[in-house]
Amino acid sequence: MRGATTVSADDPALIRAGVTELLEAMLDDNDIAPADLISAVFTATNDLVSEFPAHAARLSGWTDVPLLCAQELPVHGALPRCIRVMLHAETRRQRSEIRHVYLHNAVLLRVDLRSD
Repeated sequence: MRGATTVSADDPALIRAGVTELLEAMLDDNDIAPADLISAVFTATNDLVSEFPAHAARLSGWTDVPLLCAQELPVHGALPRCIRVMLHAETRRQRSEIRHVYLHNAVLLRVDLRSD
């Protein structure tokens, strides 16, 4: 499942809080328990360099989940201060039933998924 969020500044505490909020929402919205996680790949835009998003996941208790961080491509006009994640997890849900989560300004990335 996919998810993304934005933070207001390149600050370690803000990045940790944003990642924690995003991961909790993704697990809750998809009825996924931490034991169901296989791995996660995080990306961050090049204006976020003060903290690894995976470190926030580790601090949230994801100590035995393989995690990877990478830098998002610096495409001109891309959404700033954005953290993205792709979670791999065991689930009984069909692909069409998976709920992808986009928080804060990241809702602009997938306006087709908005429910309001």
